[in-house]
Amino acid sequence: MTDQTSFGVTRRGLLGAFAATAVIAAPTYSNAFGLLKGSGDIRRIRMYSGRTGESIDTIYWIEGEYIPEVMKEINYFMRDWRSDDAIGIDMRTVDIMAASHRLMDVSEPYMLLSGFRSPKTNAMLRSKSRGVAKNSLHMKGQAADLRLKSRSVGQMAKAAAACASGGVGKYSRSNFVHMDCGPVRSWGG
Repeated sequence: MTDQTSFGVTRRGLLGAFAATAVIAAPTYSNAFGLLKGSGDIRRIRMYSGRTGESIDTIYWIEGEYIPEVMKEINYFMRDWRSDDAIGIDMRTVDIMAASHRLMDVSEPYMLLSGFRSPKTNAMLRSKSRGVAKNSLHMKGQAADLRLKSRSVGQMAKAAAACASGGVGKYSRSNFVHMDCGPVRSWGG
């Protein structure tokens, strides 16, 4: 009896990978990667959507490789729920989210408020709020708006900023943090 799956990964290796997820989630950016250097080579993301009722808890990177099937699941999960449009999410954003989650040492999944936004959805939101950028990185699949019940906006923003790998927006009145893989910058209060 062989202990290998059809794509060449051993069952024992996968079990070890799942066991290791409690202590591992490293981002691709060099600054953020340095935070978790030596902690292994597995990355995990945990989220749920109050809008769709869906959730995802998955390992998306093993031993230096993104898992294509899982990336497709993440793309679909982070779709524009208003139009059901999906795009290839920039995995650097997912890496920042995972690294921030790891730094906060929480088991609670993120609540995803907004991932990808179609241009039509972005324009509609922009017409209702000054806080929506005309050329939002959400339209490129490079941003996410997230919330945690167990952590404050300030704590979440501090963890994301510690990665020094993209934009971090604090929206305290709306109780969420924006994380993106664009230029390093921060805003909000």
